[in-house]
Amino acid sequence: TMKFGTKAIHAGQEPDPTTGAIMTPIYQTSTYVQAAPGQHKGYAYARGKNPTRVALEECLASLENAKHGLCFSSGMGAADAIIKLLVPGDEVIATDDLYGGSYRMFTKVFAKYGIVFHFVDMHDFDAIAQTINDKTKMIWVETPTNPMMKIIDIEAVVGIAKKHNLISVIDNTFASPYLQNPLDMGADIVMHSATKYLNGHSDVVMGALCTNHDGLYEQLAFIANSCGATPGPQDSFLVLRGLKTLHVRMDRHCSNGRAVAHFLKNHPKVGHIYWPGFEEHPNHAVAKKQMRDFGGMISFSLKTDSFEDASTLACNTKVFSLAESLGGVESLIGHPASMTHASIPKEERIKTGITDSLLRLSVGIEDESDLIEDLRQALDKIG
Repeated sequence: TMKFGTKAIHAGQEPDPTTGAIMTPIYQTSTYVQAAPGQHKGYAYARGKNPTRVALEECLASLENAKHGLCFSSGMGAADAIIKLLVPGDEVIATDDLYGGSYRMFTKVFAKYGIVFHFVDMHDFDAIAQTINDKTKMIWVETPTNPMMKIIDIEAVVGIAKKHNLISVIDNTFASPYLQNPLDMGADIVMHSATKYLNGHSDVVMGALCTNHDGLYEQLAFIANSCGATPGPQDSFLVLRGLKTLHVRMDRHCSNGRAVAHFLKNHPKVGHIYWPGFEEHPNHAVAKKQMRDFGGMISFSLKTDSFEDASTLACNTKVFSLAESLGGVESLIGHPASMTHASIPKEERIKTGITDSLLRLSVGIEDESDLIEDLRQALDKIG
């Protein structure tokens, strides 16, 4: 079988049959001509299928070692489709340190339809087991988590899910398929905000799901077509283009992330630092077992734990840009409590460690010495 870097460039893509164009064309069409009523080549209407999107879905499936891939107009569109597998009364167990957008959708949208969500510390397998009852249908895992970089043992949680016949969903956005392949560990569905590392250039919003399960794929494809959160061909083309350098970019994100994490760890103004590559990071051994490297996402707090100091730092970086999102070639700095996780109530935030001075870095692929110098001069502006 082909190795990752080769698949990233070639999987799902054939030269254009009419011209031999090496790049998949952007099929900018809403509909397709039929030879006779009901006689078409698998393409009838572009909400259902588009050839540019199909090439992308096949490439992503290949990178996750999956049989099936599906793309959506955003990561939340992908997550929305997964929850629509459920019916009122069903219960979901989700990790307690969860992306704010997922938390908001679960609690503010789907809870109204009678789907019950439990947020559990998934380091604690007993806590998971105790939350399961006959209404539980799904376990929702993010690892590493956003923003505390918690590492959840995928194999162990999938084992619990299998024992109780639950659907296991792994949000693999932070790791990307280059660092982690949850389906190989037995997960049912792997989810991505393709906006992030998969596209990698901060110019597309998209979501993706991969699965080896024919029945789940059929249901999810039905939901995608019926509910319509599907991406257009231009965005599909851009993500396909971004994927071609995923392996090269991830190597640099990881090496830069390592350098920045070690710099921050030794800085006198930094309080706690969360990066799975440190031996003292909770579940470091699990990260080592299930990931190929530790990624480019880092969170840290300041010793003063003051919002003003965190704000001063975030407003004074010159290479790191103050912005939401992550996974692009450029480095970003964010303040979870007021940005990505503002939709989570403060008492819930504090419980999981999202303090007022917590900052989250998406370490890009710039020169590492420039990144370190930028953080050094910004930290000097505090106090």
